[in-house]
Amino acid sequence: MELIREKWNEIKTTIKNEYSLTDISYHTWIEPLRLLNVENNVVSIIIPSDQSQAFNYISNKFKSFFQVTITEMFENDYDIKFVLEGKTSSFNNEENSSQPQSSFNHIEYEKTGLNRKYSFNNFVVGSNNRMAQSASLATAEAPGEVYNPLYIYGGPGLGKTHLMHSIGNYIIENNPDLKVLYVTSEVFTNEVIDSIRSGNAASMTALREKYRTVDVLMVDDIQFIIGKASTQEEFFNTFNALFGINKQIVISSDRPPKELKELDERFISRFLMGLIVDISQPDYETRMAILKKYEEVNNTNLSEDILQYIAENIKSNVRELEGAFNKVIAFAKLSKIDNMTLESVEDTLKDMIYPDQPKEITSEKILNVIADHFGVTPDDITSKKRNQEFVLPRQIFMYLCHEMINGISYSQIAKILGKKDHTTVLYGFKKISEDVKANDEIANKVDVIRKKILS
Repeated sequence: MELIREKWNEIKTTIKNEYSLTDISYHTWIEPLRLLNVENNVVSIIIPSDQSQAFNYISNKFKSFFQVTITEMFENDYDIKFVLEGKTSSFNNEENSSQPQSSFNHIEYEKTGLNRKYSFNNFVVGSNNRMAQSASLATAEAPGEVYNPLYIYGGPGLGKTHLMHSIGNYIIENNPDLKVLYVTSEVFTNEVIDSIRSGNAASMTALREKYRTVDVLMVDDIQFIIGKASTQEEFFNTFNALFGINKQIVISSDRPPKELKELDERFISRFLMGLIVDISQPDYETRMAILKKYEEVNNTNLSEDILQYIAENIKSNVRELEGAFNKVIAFAKLSKIDNMTLESVEDTLKDMIYPDQPKEITSEKILNVIADHFGVTPDDITSKKRNQEFVLPRQIFMYLCHEMINGISYSQIAKILGKKDHTTVLYGFKKISEDVKANDEIANKVDVIRKKILS
């Protein structure tokens, strides 16, 4: 056992080289593994607790790698067991079956909808996204075999889209014969509408051929198909067609499946069949790591106090963090300043960072957040339409405007909604106030929207 322990790092490095593992795969799966013990020619290996959801994937995929490598290095037959950190029981695992070859020919990269700039290598991993990153990499390494469907959720600007493109780019680089397609739900919806509008059976056939003959389908922001019956039905049938032949499906949303209350229950049950992972707001350490990554990519060098200032004050999402960083770099280049001072950075970011003031909450922001949450447009909410899918968002708008904007009157809210008097607004406010107290579903919905407005 001591000899194996002494050469543990060498064993892992040998596996990386012998099996041509990518750097990201090695650092994610192999490098964190630790030797537990060796008893009766059985080598027990510890899988870290933060990789618990990837336990089966790691043990199935890499068991034979360790078994062959250790047996050859020490000229003795060994078996391999994987144990989850903190667990005393061991697990028996079967080797992973070989991946079936795709029958589809290589497709031109431009037709995939993928953005080449996103990869696992430039995705900064922190405590807020580690599980999502691990699940995404496992999906990319074995599409259709481990987590299907993979459902990633989280607020805007946290990295969902980055991970989806990373999955697609990794698959294309390592399995060029697989047919990969990334699409936003908005694009999917527009294509369905165009096919229906054409009234041409050939157009609908072409749409189905496009989406149902892929090996990997990734749909971003699935919440936007809510309330669109034809789009939902087409996606439901596409999902079933692909899932039925073990093709990989990856979906993203701004909330978990059970909070997509307006979506058909058939979808919820199918999303729950796979793995659901979330991405939360990055902590301070992750924000600093992201900024240092931006420095590396842009070949720039900001002082530590400047990076700390940005990381301490931009907390909501990665997109805003990148925007602040880019603004500082752009200002330095335009002003031909070699060494930015903290004072100049504070002045440059004064419209993005308010250290001593809360962010201003406006009716426009409330309206946009509610529209985004329900998958409707701001114009739908402010219109005179009485459809149920617009009435509830409209009443929540009345309620949150009165609750969150200091000094706003019912009459002012009515004016924003194009109403002659405040009676309807007063009714809407009272109704949601009562529903929040008596209806857990409405209370949860309002709470989620409020948090989005404050983020």
